[in-house]
Amino acid sequence: MDDSNPEMIEPSHLAQWLQRVAEERSADAYSRLFRYFAPRIRSYGLRHLYSEAQAMELVQNTLLTVWQKAHLYQGEKGAAATWIYTVMRNQCFDMLRRQMASKEQLVAEDLWPVLELQVETDLVADTGENQVLTRQLAHYIHRLPVPQQEVVRGIYLQDLTLQELAERLDVPLGTIKSRLRLALEKLREQIGHADD
Repeated sequence: MDDSNPEMIEPSHLAQWLQRVAEERSADAYSRLFRYFAPRIRSYGLRHLYSEAQAMELVQNTLLTVWQKAHLYQGEKGAAATWIYTVMRNQCFDMLRRQMASKEQLVAEDLWPVLELQVETDLVADTGENQVLTRQLAHYIHRLPVPQQEVVRGIYLQDLTLQELAERLDVPLGTIKSRLRLALEKLREQIGHADD
């Protein structure tokens, strides 16, 4: 089988290569699948993940999964390309989900450096210091617009995720993120002025 021109490769050849990977762990067949699918997966990754590094990670994750799970492919249920593209979409979805979770975590952690700075600045041996800091923080939060107060309280005091808060307040996730960013900017500004 000549695979020098990817456009000329028959679907039956892809299925045979995938079958050989499953049954024989054939490095040659896997190499042919890799050469055929890598550019296509990369292109899909660039369109959906917007980053060359992420697109290449999608290529690696997808084709590694193909190597590991080739035995799960059932030719009678569909074409090899369909199976591999399903693996690719699942990998892409997992990567996007991890990215969103990571972004959510980063956004939620934005406030803590501000608060830690305030604690370090004001810290004294007095046992009542925590109450003073709590009152100060409550004062800063109370000065925010009500929608931003709800977001800050929900995330930092009620330990809700951004998604849970969006569902509870019945607003889009993007709105919650915007409110949180605005609130954090205002809190940083207020705390910064208090230190002047």
